[in-house]
Amino acid sequence: AFGTGGIEGEPPLLEELGINFQHIRDKSLTVLNPLRRVDEHIMDDADLAGPIFFCFCFGISLLFSGKSNFNYIYGVALFGAVSLYTLLNLMSEQGIDAYRVASVLGYCLLPMVGVGAISVLVALDGKFGYLLSVLSILWCTYAASGIFVAVLRMSDQRLLVAYPIGLLYGCFALLSIFN
Repeated sequence: AFGTGGIEGEPPLLEELGINFQHIRDKSLTVLNPLRRVDEHIMDDADLAGPIFFCFCFGISLLFSGKSNFNYIYGVALFGAVSLYTLLNLMSEQGIDAYRVASVLGYCLLPMVGVGAISVLVALDGKFGYLLSVLSILWCTYAASGIFVAVLRMSDQRLLVAYPIGLLYGCFALLSIFN
């Protein structure tokens, strides 16, 4: 009963929880290289392990820079995911579930995590911080809109999808710049 061998035929714990590090790595690399063509089947197995980890890392980096914003980060993420879920389902013919929307938005937060990490070392309330934040907003927006357009096959509506996504990531950038 207390052995470490486990039960025969039982899957490993991470597999049972739905955490696949190879998929997290693939999705993160898709976000970090947004100029590469996005596979339309990348979100067939959406997960929230990576996005929750990235939100947590963003909050920790802001905490180390003296800004305790965990409640704002998760609140803005929840409100943004629900809003974009509604908007994307109104815009597309096939629709998308809320789980996948939250997954894409969380994975595309990765460049903002880098801005949060830089804010630990350098105060971002200046020209450098504003430029860095604008670049990360554009990066996050380009990656997220590319994934949504590829998954939902809405190639003619990329700018319409990118606008609210840019506003969402702009809120995250404001959290990393100001106290």
